[in-house]
Amino acid sequence: MKIGITCYSTYGGSGVLATELGKLLAVRGHEVHFITRDLPYRLQNTFHQNLLFHPVDMLEYPLFGDSAYPLALAAKMAEVVRREKLDLLHVHYAIPHATSAILARQMLAPIKIPIITTLHGTDITLVGKNSSFTEVTEFSINQSDAISVVSEFLKKDTHAFFAIKKELEVIPNFVDADLFVPAGEKFPCTQFLGENHGTVFVHISNFRPVKRTLDVIHAFQKIYSEEEDVTLLMVGDGPDLAACRNLVEKYGISPKVRFLGKQNDVISILQLADILLFPSEHESFGLVALEAMSCEKPVIASQAGGLPEVVEHGVSGYLCEVGNTQEMADYGLRLVRDCALKISMGKKARQVVLKNFTPEKIIPLYENLYQKALSSLKN
Repeated sequence: MKIGITCYSTYGGSGVLATELGKLLAVRGHEVHFITRDLPYRLQNTFHQNLLFHPVDMLEYPLFGDSAYPLALAAKMAEVVRREKLDLLHVHYAIPHATSAILARQMLAPIKIPIITTLHGTDITLVGKNSSFTEVTEFSINQSDAISVVSEFLKKDTHAFFAIKKELEVIPNFVDADLFVPAGEKFPCTQFLGENHGTVFVHISNFRPVKRTLDVIHAFQKIYSEEEDVTLLMVGDGPDLAACRNLVEKYGISPKVRFLGKQNDVISILQLADILLFPSEHESFGLVALEAMSCEKPVIASQAGGLPEVVEHGVSGYLCEVGNTQEMADYGLRLVRDCALKISMGKKARQVVLKNFTPEKIIPLYENLYQKALSSLKN
């Protein structure tokens, strides 16, 4: 098949999933065309004969700003569909990507092009529920030929808020367990962190308020107050970064916390770490948690959204009440003080990934969804 994929090219779970999906579809023999504003960061330094990138041309005109992006995207979609003779468009996020795809399809008539929309969460829980976007979100979902959601939680949440006429198929996120692997014995951890790094906690996100990054600092400070042989790595960038830095200074724990900014090599960072702290207020799935689990790292996460579908409490990690940093710290201290438990949980976490969340299990689900959409269009 010739598949057009549109996603956000910035750091974030939806863009990561869409990019990794495209790469694996290319390996399986499909021709994949990314139609995005910028080159997705997980596509950088990647070459495959079946992977192509089509940047969206934006008019540099102050009056429009970024408001013209959905229109420019629709025009580029139509152009690529015509020129490359694409079989379908797979868009990640209802707004604006599905909306733009619907406009592109109208422009392409009488050419028929099926639209597959994957909902990732924020497009429903934050943007879609905003009264300014509710009607267009619902319209864009219902006008799609096939819709997938990343968790049972998101499926229920979508049905609860919108009048959806189409079937929502749950296709969970996946992780390449051949890439996200435990660190080998010769992994140069001490070269990066020094000899006395102790137990290494890590947090990876876009530092938006919904990620509750300040809770990571609060919990780590409680851990450090009882066990000083610990280190925290904060990976990412976003609106709450400055507040996190200020809180670290306030607590006087700067020597124990390292802010690494945005990083492309997430695998090496997870291999450096021992435990992932993931206290999100809302998380439709939690791809970072899955990547950590694949690297045999137990996850301490909030019991929010779709995270309980990924992390099994007491088996592959721990689930805490949202905002309960003392509970997070208590579980963190339990793992710091019981190395055998930490290792055992890490191994069980990877087994969960191998059983349920590998590309071999998930990619065929998308291929079947594509075939359904193509068949429905013919009928």
